Amino acid sequence: MHHPGTGRTEPDGGSRRSGMRHFDHVDAARRKHLFFRHPRPFDRHDDPAVLAVALGATLYCPATRPALSTAIGKAARRGVKSMVVCLEDAIADGDVVRGEANLVAAFADLHARGGAAPLLFVRVRAPRQIGDLIDRLGDAAELLSGFVLPKFSASAGGAFLDALADTAARGGLPLLAMPVIESPETVYAETRAEMLDDVARLLAKHRDRILAVRLGATDMSAAYGLRRPPDLTIYDIRPVAGVISDVVNVLGRADGTGFVITGPVWEYFSAGERMFKPQLRSTPFDAQRAAPLRQRLITSDLDGLIREVHLDKANGLTGKTVIHPSHVAAVHALSVVTHEEYCDAADILGVAGGGAMASAYANKMNEAKPHRAWAERLMLRARVFGVAAEDVTFVELLEAADVP
Repeated sequence: MHHPGTGRTEPDGGSRRSGMRHFDHVDAARRKHLFFRHPRPFDRHDDPAVLAVALGATLYCPATRPALSTAIGKAARRGVKSMVVCLEDAIADGDVVRGEANLVAAFADLHARGGAAPLLFVRVRAPRQIGDLIDRLGDAAELLSGFVLPKFSASAGGAFLDALADTAARGGLPLLAMPVIESPETVYAETRAEMLDDVARLLAKHRDRILAVRLGATDMSAAYGLRRPPDLTIYDIRPVAGVISDVVNVLGRADGTGFVITGPVWEYFSAGERMFKPQLRSTPFDAQRAAPLRQRLITSDLDGLIREVHLDKANGLTGKTVIHPSHVAAVHALSVVTHEEYCDAADILGVAGGGAMASAYANKMNEAKPHRAWAERLMLRARVFGVAAEDVTFVELLEAADVP
């Protein structure tokens, strides 16, 4: 490895280990141009701390989707590295039995064919479904990384986590949990603090099984009868933004008690009439002769997604829930660590006794003690998403990742 300021590129290293790797759907020669440090491979048996960051854009898909195994394989080829097959709100109440059968058949097909697949999770409705689905999946259960636990609260969540632990022990499977904070009790101001404290204590007891905490912004908004329009971010919806802030405060601390918290869902994928100006400046796209890409992002309302991902990161969230494959490239391009960020983090982590120093880019002050937790988190993201080459922009990364 070379000093972060040299601008020299590390070897790609993709053949050293089996598994998956972000941007592995991009041509190797193009990857060599894009990255100063290449993304490192990972697989479903890695340390959960690595997997939580590697989730990236987690694509949700209803369990009733026709040709589900084909859809999962296609998503993997487009760069999707984590996917949730949903048996809860994404399907009608009367379709649960059909959805379970479709899911089991799809996993059996994937397992038989042995094709590429992302990290796979199932969002269940009830604790009993966890053991039942594992039994029905048989050998195909080895494709499953874990379960998403909806409407999570301290009172209802214990049964989900106990069912998960019992099922994992019975089958010898490394199953992980992603609880979703979205229930009214964790949203309303008068009950939120107590409920989040109770959730924190429950999750601490099951820490080894908790991969990440997800935010159910749709249900949070529903508690107030709200729905954000595509030209505003979730942070513009003040009641919901307050909930996110409190969740990060209680469950996302950097003192060893916190968990990775993922960004809330972006639910738009085609544009209607716009009220506000586009949120993407034209200059970075013009410099890369990528004006058509900018126009396509605006037409698909992805400029709003890009702004929201920036705000997610600034507020301590990692990755994002998405509902369309076209969203994935933007989330992953913004997850790549910039060369400037990497230089700052390397300098901060290279100082043992504290103190302040000017950044290598001579545009900010780095303080070794208060910025250390930020630097450690950033280096973990650099491990799975890589570090961009010094002269590579988000636009170039987005163009490379956006493979139909």
